Amino acid sequence: MVCFRLILQVQARWAGRCRSDGRGAHNLKISTKGRYGLTIMMELAAKFGEGPLSLKSIAERNQLSEHYLEQLVAPLRNAGMVKSIRGAYGGYVLSKEPESVTAGDIIRILEGPISPVDFTEEDDPAKRDLWLRIRDSIASVLDSTTLADLIAFKDESEIDSYMFYI
Repeated sequence: MVCFRLILQVQARWAGRCRSDGRGAHNLKISTKGRYGLTIMMELAAKFGEGPLSLKSIAERNQLSEHYLEQLVAPLRNAGMVKSIRGAYGGYVLSKEPESVTAGDIIRILEGPISPVDFTEEDDPAKRDLWLRIRDSIASVLDSTTLADLIAFKDESEIDSYMFYI
């Protein structure tokens, strides 16, 4: 399974979700809510049109807690990103085609607004501009990456790792 990671290191706060490294620096990170939520959505996108997929199968395939995935799928369902199918062969399906759902949609639902700092606290115009550009860059990458892009991703390093002997 392709693991999608977006980690930027900045000395800033991100809506109170930054973790200190012990030296005063903070890491701007997408939490497990965003990462595992993206995993759920990628799994559903990979099986789009094939019927419902259970959270149990997603949890087993990715070695994640089924209980935690249940907590994450609720806001995705409430936002209309997934539909639940009841019954013995039930589970979840995407509500939209994988080409129309972006990583930004998912991250915003699960993490909230994308912002490295609270701009209202910044008096220095140069730093405020920096934080705005960082926010806009992150948003641009997330909003231009669809589920279809993520499930079609091929790691170039894996392709180049084959050795041929003559």
